[in-house]
Amino acid sequence: AEVIAWYDTRSAPQADRLGATVGRDALFAVSGLSLQPIWSACKLLWLRDERPDAFARTVRWLMVADWVAYRLCGVQATDHSLASRTHAFNLRDRRWDESLLAEMGLPTRLFAPLATSGTALGPILPEVARLTGLAAGTVVAAGGHDHVCGALAAGVTEPDTMLNSLGTAEALFLPILAPITDSTFGHEGYTQGAHVVPDRYYAFGGQYTTGAAIDWLRSILGTDLPYGEMTRAAAAEPVGSNGVTFLPHLRMAAPPVDDPHPGGAFIGLSSDTTPGALTRALLEGLAFQSRESFERLLHHAGITGVHDLLAIGGVARNDLLMGIKASVLDRRLTVVHIEEATTLGAAMLGGIAAGVYPDTSAAIAALDRPCTPVLPDPAAVPTYDALYGQVFRPLYAALLPVKRASRRIARSLVARAPGVGVPVGDPALVPAPAESEIVDQRSTAPGPANAAPGPASGGTGPGR
Repeated sequence: AEVIAWYDTRSAPQADRLGATVGRDALFAVSGLSLQPIWSACKLLWLRDERPDAFARTVRWLMVADWVAYRLCGVQATDHSLASRTHAFNLRDRRWDESLLAEMGLPTRLFAPLATSGTALGPILPEVARLTGLAAGTVVAAGGHDHVCGALAAGVTEPDTMLNSLGTAEALFLPILAPITDSTFGHEGYTQGAHVVPDRYYAFGGQYTTGAAIDWLRSILGTDLPYGEMTRAAAAEPVGSNGVTFLPHLRMAAPPVDDPHPGGAFIGLSSDTTPGALTRALLEGLAFQSRESFERLLHHAGITGVHDLLAIGGVARNDLLMGIKASVLDRRLTVVHIEEATTLGAAMLGGIAAGVYPDTSAAIAALDRPCTPVLPDPAAVPTYDALYGQVFRPLYAALLPVKRASRRIARSLVARAPGVGVPVGDPALVPAPAESEIVDQRSTAPGPANAAPGPASGGTGPGR
């Protein structure tokens, strides 16, 4: 059966229709999310429009995690952190919003009952015990969104600590005490939701291609070099990559720009540019993008800095990238050495459901989290600060007219080519939004020049 991936944008027409009928600000006021085609409600509307027979037969829609739990124990439920990604969840009241769903034309009955993360849904079914070998009576628990579970494993539950989860994509995860109500937060591409920790929420930024960008560069260079050798070649290049700068918008732009279209770029190339310089420029571009998202995220949360910035994930094992990022941010990072942090966080919720831990605080206290501090290079900080402010931050706006023209020409060529199909959901071929719909408020509402006021402690132990 066809599976619609989380990043699939085939439901862009349905999202546009919601924006026109319900209104972007009204949607944000309820769900805390900016309008994007990747949210579940938009995909359900696409199924209603494009697969009406299947939609008419649908009794209940479940997320993948919900479906697995249902098959294990026979109970249908959705936890609050995953419900936060649907565009149908009232974030402040933590309930399905029947009024909003009625405006969308979606029946509330499609959505499963809500459950707090760490709630015991029930024991596994006898047939499941027989087929899997799991012990009869094994408890199935309500889990959580992957980055949110990772935050639990790293002990990131309070607003003085931020998680930097680095994998295929990158998440900047900041616990907050209440949802952010200023719609500019959503219009800049940031999201928010319910934490797996009771009475906590999170604000969420980052970028869509981090490890994926490294994989992409390796593939287009046509090299079978191990990643370690690529990194060593990059480390041999000077700070600033001999004038090469990378804009890491390979899948779409990243907060604080809400632009769903890809537009990545290398600038400053010359005949002397080496694969090592390209690799270093890519790593520096990822770090610059992190800084931009980091600073605006703190601004929207109304705080001046965080005490700890904890990094987890496979890409956090790249020592060169972590050192570059510390220098770009001009602050200490702490790499938390947790294997499969998201899986561990989900297991902690299972332990709470099974009575192993009384609550999330006890589960966090029971874990040992070895950490490695990463300090900025004082010699590199001024250069990176200049490159960030004078080259990277203006780059998106400078390239935007060219990006639009290129997309317009590409669409016209596809339209004129007989027999050439367009992949369903290809974000590169979705019509560009009007200029007013792409929000870039960085020039009018900049974040702090360096939002890192306090030293980070290294011993405590963080994004779809």
